[in-house]
Amino acid sequence: MVLTEKEATTIKDLQTQEECCIKKYEKYSGQAHDTELRSLFQTLKGNEQEHYNSLGQVLKGTVPSCDCNDTAGRDYQPKRTYDQMTNSQEKQEDAFLATDCIGTEKLVSSEYNTNVFTCSDSELRRLLADIQIEEQNHAEMLYKYKQVNGMQ
Repeated sequence: MVLTEKEATTIKDLQTQEECCIKKYEKYSGQAHDTELRSLFQTLKGNEQEHYNSLGQVLKGTVPSCDCNDTAGRDYQPKRTYDQMTNSQEKQEDAFLATDCIGTEKLVSSEYNTNVFTCSDSELRRLLADIQIEEQNHAEMLYKYKQVNGMQ
């Protein structure tokens, strides 16, 4: 597959977004107090690395396969660490990290949603749509973590 200049620029831009997510999750996994949140950040970092790698394959002319049936958000059941009624400094800091990442996932998901139609190849659009769904699932997982831990 040969990308147009516009398609290549779009894919490079999306790859830059993925790289930022990888770095953010790496940094935040070191800052999180809760081991459940640290583990979630490491999982999401791995997912973002897969996205980055898939986009790299596209830039080299190959569209990797995707399943377009991701259920990670729906199936994620985080363990409660923080009591619903307490509002410790650690809980507040972890809530900030999770909330910030939800915002990031919303932004990245929106970028995929907007850019999917800049590509003419149907398999490439399918890949981008699949990644967009996975980004939505990341936000859902973070939201569920906050919800189970009584974070506003």
